[in-house]
Amino acid sequence: MWSAFKSHLLPVIQLYLLGLKVLVVQLLSGPLRLPVMPRQDGKVAIVTGGGRGIGYEVVRHMARLGAHVIIGGRDEQEGLAVVRRICEQYKEAKVEFKKLDLASLQSIRQFSQSFKERDLPLNILVNNAGVMLVPEGRTEDGFEQHFGVNYLGHFLLTWLLLDPLKDSGKCGSVSRVVNVSSSAHCIGDIKLNDLNSCQCYSAHAAYCHSKLAQLLFSSQLHQEMQHGGFPVSSCAVDPGMVDTALYCHLWTPLHLAQRAIARLLFRTPAEGAATVLSAALSPVLEGDCGGGYWANGHRESTTTPTFDPQLQLSLWEISLQLLGLQ
Repeated sequence: MWSAFKSHLLPVIQLYLLGLKVLVVQLLSGPLRLPVMPRQDGKVAIVTGGGRGIGYEVVRHMARLGAHVIIGGRDEQEGLAVVRRICEQYKEAKVEFKKLDLASLQSIRQFSQSFKERDLPLNILVNNAGVMLVPEGRTEDGFEQHFGVNYLGHFLLTWLLLDPLKDSGKCGSVSRVVNVSSSAHCIGDIKLNDLNSCQCYSAHAAYCHSKLAQLLFSSQLHQEMQHGGFPVSSCAVDPGMVDTALYCHLWTPLHLAQRAIARLLFRTPAEGAATVLSAALSPVLEGDCGGGYWANGHRESTTTPTFDPQLQLSLWEISLQLLGLQ
């Protein structure tokens, strides 16, 4: 009985209590506003899931500042509509949409290869797309959906784009990888022998595990780049509780309550994008100031497992094996 409670009900209770705590903290912190950022003319950025919510705001602000932004997403109709909307708002905007399904390793490889064939620089990669509390299921390649989309898909995308990221960075203007994570990583638990949550599935637990995996990856990537002397930094960002469609898989009564509460108490997508944009664009985060975990507009400490070097390295190596990259 305890085993069933621990596997199914405990992650639910933990996640909603954490959500309440996060909501209180961000209400006490007040609204987040993006500081003035420098122009980004000549820079190229890729934003996954840039067709809505936080991703859309990130794309819009980058385009406003002169960056050439490529939206990677599944919904072509939505993506093209966003491109038209932004170009109507900012006449000089350079925005385009390219098909990218993070639940398909083939799609990720095609997207990456297509980008590299264009011989463009890549200064900023924002790994923003994600799923939350989706019913149990598998990606095209057989991975649990939260693990496959939120973590493994972005791992592969980043790995395949490392060469243009390395080539585009330079001293004083390093290339940046920004991984949009969540405070839910605090209650995640990485089981290296059960990354696909086969032993006992809980959508709540699987989501938290995938967010912890993102942080471990982000930290390990930053170390790999630093040790190799490459001009690339990697950080993880928690945008907070934001009024987006991410909560659509909540239990129906809770979803209805959440929709009403979100309009009043959650951050707007623009506010949620503020910390992401700061991590991607701020000149303050050059050199030794890069990397880390960012929330509420500033660097924050996080849970002990995130800084476990053996866990970081083990997950990194297993991920390379799962993706056939060794």
